[in-house]
Amino acid sequence: MSHDLFERVGEYLAGGGFVMPPLVVAAGLLWYAIGYRLLALRPGVLSRARRDGEALAEARVPHLRARLDVAFTPFEDEVAKFAVPLQAIVVVAPLAGLLGTVAGMIETFDSLGDMALYTGGGGGIAAGISQALLTTQMGLAVAIPGLLVGRLLKRRQRRLEDGLEQLKDELVGRAALGAGEAVAA
Repeated sequence: MSHDLFERVGEYLAGGGFVMPPLVVAAGLLWYAIGYRLLALRPGVLSRARRDGEALAEARVPHLRARLDVAFTPFEDEVAKFAVPLQAIVVVAPLAGLLGTVAGMIETFDSLGDMALYTGGGGGIAAGISQALLTTQMGLAVAIPGLLVGRLLKRRQRRLEDGLEQLKDELVGRAALGAGEAVAA
């Protein structure tokens, strides 16, 4: 059974023509980026940032806000990692599918010009239409899940970034309040 499955997948990929290998690579990169972002966008980012920020606040460093901005940069970079490549793949995959569609339609029209409904070598009208549809399907199969999951992850990223900003404000406010109490005493 698995041998048949591999054969069918191979035929599917070969039927899509030259556009299919880049689309398969794009699908792999997309799911890698999604997996990484799922791991990076866990709530633990805020607790680690809180621990580091509280250590700075307790040390009573001068210019606390600027120091927190610098200290939180790795956390901000972590939650933003792979956001742009994920978005780029979502945009490019349907375009690559469209390129395959155009190539398939060109093959179809060439076959019509030659009056070749089907040739034994895999060409002909049927092969051109098949290529056009397979690449369109693959481009959409890569882009649609990436678009949906990417939007969810982008929302989670924004919430974490907002949480980091609120944490900075909280720590600076607490430090200012503590400094005011020390001056009053």
